[in-house]
Amino acid sequence: MTSKVKIGAVVIGRNEGTRLVNCLMSLQDEVDLVVYVDSGSTDASLENATRLGAEIVLLDESVPFTAARARNAGFERIMDRGDPPAMVQFLDGDCRLEPGYLSQAVAELEGQDSLGVVTGWRAEIYPDASVYNQMCDHEWHGPVGDIAACGGDMMVKAAVFQQVGGFNPQVIAAEDDEFCTRLRKAGWSLCRLPLAMTHHDANMMHFSQWWSRAVRTGHGFEQVNDLHPEYFQRERKRMWIYGAVLPALGLVGLLFFWPLLVLVLLLFAVSYMRTVLGLIRSGLPRLRAAHHGFYLFLSKFPNIVGAATYHMRKRKGADMVIIEYK
Repeated sequence: MTSKVKIGAVVIGRNEGTRLVNCLMSLQDEVDLVVYVDSGSTDASLENATRLGAEIVLLDESVPFTAARARNAGFERIMDRGDPPAMVQFLDGDCRLEPGYLSQAVAELEGQDSLGVVTGWRAEIYPDASVYNQMCDHEWHGPVGDIAACGGDMMVKAAVFQQVGGFNPQVIAAEDDEFCTRLRKAGWSLCRLPLAMTHHDANMMHFSQWWSRAVRTGHGFEQVNDLHPEYFQRERKRMWIYGAVLPALGLVGLLFFWPLLVLVLLLFAVSYMRTVLGLIRSGLPRLRAAHHGFYLFLSKFPNIVGAATYHMRKRKGADMVIIEYK
């Protein structure tokens, strides 16, 4: 084992195939207990998880699947043990754990009483397989030290998780941001270590997958901001201005007043160049920054679709159903 402190792991997945096998194998001899939570897989996920020694939790298909709901179910199974672990590592089924990471995460959590969550760097396994994978790889490499939020791959003190009530199962995207926001409001801090934590296999090869992921992101912006109005303010402002307001003004300009259309196009060009320059400053080569910048500019439109989907569901009282991209 990596530490004298007991560690449990919750892995969530749906039709991850070989990715799940790699994930579970990376946890062997690293943790005391692995719980795999399955959200209606139709592949060999259950058989593979059983073969690799994980305890299985099957989510009831009559209730909408969400990553938040799955993580909560896995945590509850771990806590049902007679001597539950003090630390729980959450891991998505398309990720592989970096050997030796957990011992350093535990040491960090044990060393700071006010620290509730520790995470590290996630990297794409095949970053050059597509521009979409490249963008994920760049997105995962966040700043280190004290952070406001992190992704779903995280180690949490079990007592802290219970205190804040776990994840909100109604949040279908950015549920990790929502959880981290409540955790900080409860007085706990979060930390990203300057260490490799997981290796992610996005397997995002097609434009349609990228579009669906961007739709999901927009849904997350609106839903989490609805719960925490101070959160995602900047992201939502850019989404609505560049994805809705300016296109509407551009259409008015096209139909009635061409100088207005020219002004809108100039504003789009300035926004794109600022995005590209920011990516270059972050370390991306110029051509790659220009390529990524195009998709970041374009993402405002599927983001708006996701935001509108959230508000439509909320108004109708409909279920918040997951938006899958693979």
